[in-house]
Amino acid sequence: MIGTVDVELQYGGTSLFNHATVSFTAGNCYGIIGANGAGKSTFLKILSGEIEPSRGTIVKTPGERISILKQNHFEFDEFEVLQTVIMGNQVLCRIKEEKEQYYNKDDMTEEEGLRLCDLEEQFMKMDGWNAESDAAILLNGLGITNEYHNLLMKELSGDQKVKVLLAQALFGNPDILLMDEPTNHLDVETISWLEDFLVNLENSTVIVVSHDRHFLNEVCTHIVDVDFGKITMVAGNYDFWFDYTQLRQRQMREQNKKTEIKVKELQEFIARFSANASKSKQATSRKKLLDNMELTDEPVSSRKFPYIFFKPNREAGNDMLFVDGISKTIAGRKVLDNVSFIIRPREKVAFVGADAVAKTTLFKILTGELEPDKGTFKWGVTTSQAYMPSDNSEFFDGSDENLVDWVRRYSDLTYESDVRGWLGKLLFSGDEAMKKVCVLSGGERVRCMLCKTMLSGANVLIFDEPTNHLDLESIAALNEGLIKYSETVLFTTHDHQFIQTIANRIIDVTTGYHYDKQITFDEYLGEMKDKNIKVKW
Repeated sequence: MIGTVDVELQYGGTSLFNHATVSFTAGNCYGIIGANGAGKSTFLKILSGEIEPSRGTIVKTPGERISILKQNHFEFDEFEVLQTVIMGNQVLCRIKEEKEQYYNKDDMTEEEGLRLCDLEEQFMKMDGWNAESDAAILLNGLGITNEYHNLLMKELSGDQKVKVLLAQALFGNPDILLMDEPTNHLDVETISWLEDFLVNLENSTVIVVSHDRHFLNEVCTHIVDVDFGKITMVAGNYDFWFDYTQLRQRQMREQNKKTEIKVKELQEFIARFSANASKSKQATSRKKLLDNMELTDEPVSSRKFPYIFFKPNREAGNDMLFVDGISKTIAGRKVLDNVSFIIRPREKVAFVGADAVAKTTLFKILTGELEPDKGTFKWGVTTSQAYMPSDNSEFFDGSDENLVDWVRRYSDLTYESDVRGWLGKLLFSGDEAMKKVCVLSGGERVRCMLCKTMLSGANVLIFDEPTNHLDLESIAALNEGLIKYSETVLFTTHDHQFIQTIANRIIDVTTGYHYDKQITFDEYLGEMKDKNIKVKW
């Protein structure tokens, strides 16, 4: 068990949360959610002991081991992969190191011999002799196969390091497991493996911060909401929490409406009969009733939902996109090999595949940023395309423009009031509209790109990982906006729920493999599982 008692954290005189008393118990998985900047990751750091709260205490069952998913991908560069995983259990590593020190001695005192026996007993109880095989099983489950186990961490790619650090956090079935955004940079197969692993951790307390709605639904038994300057817990997964909070807000608003009607009736009665001798007692009684009636205050949430919608300037005709035999080699590696397909009007197509470079390269070819080595493509004459790349740095880096001028450059808007109106839809209000674009955060940049795309009036939208850097509220708003969009969408994303709720066709562009079918994402995953094909996307 781990928990907080009356915890408060202040930054610059402002409290992120007050009087937070929450208890996390074994056998449960807790998903921490909240708007960007609400304090989710900070709360996780308080639980881990990395940050001291301004007041209050952290309580933990004595002797329980905490494991934390590391975020520094370079911290273990000089260690071998297998050793890095085992280092997830620091107590086991210390026991092993002390044992080796005694065994390397020429002579041992009786006291040292007794200490060694005690260490061996502890090592055996912690299943230390199987540590390497257990670490290898974890690594293989995460897709880091045996040939990588004895390499140094610095020899791995960034995505491989993420998986090794995840294996490190999971190693030894820790009593308390803290993870911040564990699904980032993971493919669908690895995420599915992680979901199964966490569900089966029956005796551990798992606390996770995540923007992945599907992941939260699959693994969480409770949702911990950081909002209104408070931390509250609801039993259930993310969808249950969302429905529950929406219901509570509706009930609160409906109750307030009823109260307002009753208040008005009482006020009218009092005003009409307070001077009437025969009705004065009734008026006085109603005055007392009125004094006791209160409206329920709706707390101000830190959550903000952008208004995202896409309206095409014109409908596209029957001819949309014809792709015939496109191939492309990047840095000596063939990333696209004889790719062909036809896009029909109003299709919403998710492009999947193990190679992110392949999908990005295809989108760059279709938008004219790259030339194919072989093959051709042709857009219908009635089509207009808007492309939102995964790397948007070229639109912001080095620019001295403010947001208003930036939007003007990518639209036909002239008046500042009109520009501010559009920026307000994407949560840039007041002075924020005059921020320099070069200092925007990752999430703010994505919201700017969404504003640009909304203003384009295109009837074909092309998105490369549009949910990167967005909070849950913005992802949900974008998700809804694309569901309602009446024209064609081509996109790639790692967000399972995003694909499932938007796409009506799946195209796999993996080199040497072809899949193209009008099907939902879950149906596609089911087909691949039946065929025993490993899915990466």
